[in-house]
Amino acid sequence: MGDSSTTSQSTGSTGRRGLMLVLSSPSGAGKTSIARRILAEDDNLVLSVSATTRPPRPNEVDGRDYHFVDQNRFDAMVEDAAFLEYATVFGNSYGTPKADVMSVLERGGDVLFDIDWQGTQQVANAARADLVSVFILPPSRAALRERLVSRAQDSDDVVAGRMAKASDEISHYREYDYIVVNEDLDDSVGAVSAILAAERLKRDRQIGMTDFVRTLQSEDS
Repeated sequence: MGDSSTTSQSTGSTGRRGLMLVLSSPSGAGKTSIARRILAEDDNLVLSVSATTRPPRPNEVDGRDYHFVDQNRFDAMVEDAAFLEYATVFGNSYGTPKADVMSVLERGGDVLFDIDWQGTQQVANAARADLVSVFILPPSRAALRERLVSRAQDSDDVVAGRMAKASDEISHYREYDYIVVNEDLDDSVGAVSAILAAERLKRDRQIGMTDFVRTLQSEDS
């Protein structure tokens, strides 16, 4: 992507610590579609790979889709504070291994998280300085319902449940750094890309900026 290559060139002289880009939204608002586009277009962004206790599904690969572990191993990782965030969903445990993410950030890479507001709170508590959070809103409740129905993945009862849950999820929008109303997918991808480009240029992330500026000043003397 043009923006990402330009950003890499502009920070190459100073070095940069990576960041964690969190996308959250109610189900059906388009978060996953935006995430897929951003990942496909940005070579410096990788998707966070969670650990989970649920069995692998067909075509899922350990280490690519998830880190598949048993409950004892997962509980031990919780005890060792090895997760940035974790939760239990429908009887299965999920968590983001801290060491994997920090390794990417230290190399100057960025990590994308597709998590809910509760996971975002946990990540913020663990590493707020590295976090950039974006909440994706639908243009209307009617549009949200239409998107859920058009996916043809869920029964009417499940759609109704997702709509009911959406109100609670949307109420947490104030906890996020940025808000994107997803009326048009291309526009929303562009907005998130612009956020990412700007956050990469923040002074505090330019880990070699002080030395770089001193070098510039010494060249003038």
